[in-house]
Amino acid sequence: MRTAVLLLAAIAPLSAQQKYTGPRPEKPDLPYLLHATKLLPTDAAEAKEEKRKEGTAFITAGPAAKARTPLAEPIFLLESKTIMPDKLTMYKLEVKNGAREVFFFDNPKKRKDSTKPIRISAKKLDTGLYRIEPTEPLVNGEYVLTPSDSNTVFGFTIY
Repeated sequence: MRTAVLLLAAIAPLSAQQKYTGPRPEKPDLPYLLHATKLLPTDAAEAKEEKRKEGTAFITAGPAAKARTPLAEPIFLLESKTIMPDKLTMYKLEVKNGAREVFFFDNPKKRKDSTKPIRISAKKLDTGLYRIEPTEPLVNGEYVLTPSDSNTVFGFTIY
């Protein structure tokens, strides 16, 4: 019995220390879409903040992101240097006038109609390396991941 307990105690740390061996992002602080063993960088941009009568719009140039995936539940890899995965938020964008935008109402009565973030989860794979994914399937359209304290956006399209 004692031998079995000692053997289990010796094996447990080995299984917990499995090293990540998959693909790694080329650049830090840029989410990459994971397609099998290939990584596709998301489109990094700055969203322009525009105050409007009933709220604020954040506008990204162009009608579509260059980073595209057919997956309704995309997986992202992020090597974090300054952007922490727990500070990332995902939003679905509307295409209007040749640009992509997300709108937030100022009026508390209309907040229920305001854009809501899409829930995401982040799992640490290795030192500074994280796997990020939405917790629900996404419909076709334009999306961004964005740090909560910045107008930097990382765009992608689901088709």
